[in-house]
Amino acid sequence: MLQELAGLRIAILVEDAFEQVEMTGPRDAFIEAGAQMVLISPHEGRVQAWNGRTPGEQFSVEMKLAEAHTSDFNGLLLPGGVLSADVLRTNPQAVELVRGFAQEGKPIAAICHAPWMLVEADLVRDRNLTSWPSLQTDIRNAGGNWLDRMVVEDGALVTSRKPDDIAAFNVAAIAVFAAARPVSARLLEN
Repeated sequence: MLQELAGLRIAILVEDAFEQVEMTGPRDAFIEAGAQMVLISPHEGRVQAWNGRTPGEQFSVEMKLAEAHTSDFNGLLLPGGVLSADVLRTNPQAVELVRGFAQEGKPIAAICHAPWMLVEADLVRDRNLTSWPSLQTDIRNAGGNWLDRMVVEDGALVTSRKPDDIAAFNVAAIAVFAAARPVSARLLEN
């Protein structure tokens, strides 16, 4: 098995009501590729996932948002979920964290409704991306180029539309995160 992401530590930023499979699918693929994943939320304890319109599992928060710093991570995963994405984009700390990843050139993978955060952080201007179709007007109004594709890569940004696209999203995101690996992580392999 290839360990493309060995030595990388990747943040997952969620709020209650995130779409469960949009977190667990990429998380599990990243772990299989060797990454250490850290679930971050504005509050302590547990976060509630959703499966469509019904409650899913609860997951333990591993780090409070107030304690998260971009310097502690090699990249960021933003799962979707209408309520989670909407609540997070109104949280100034969450917006600043996401903006910090982009400013440092660290990869960001966002699926479904999560690109709302990219709009809020002013990260879509002159960029190609995709999302759940209802976000296309928001993305275009923010200066982005919305594309109806399973996955769109634009530099260190990987976006996807919906749960049906997760397999393709995982492949693309792992490739982008692996390509952005710092030299120190690559040296650990030799």
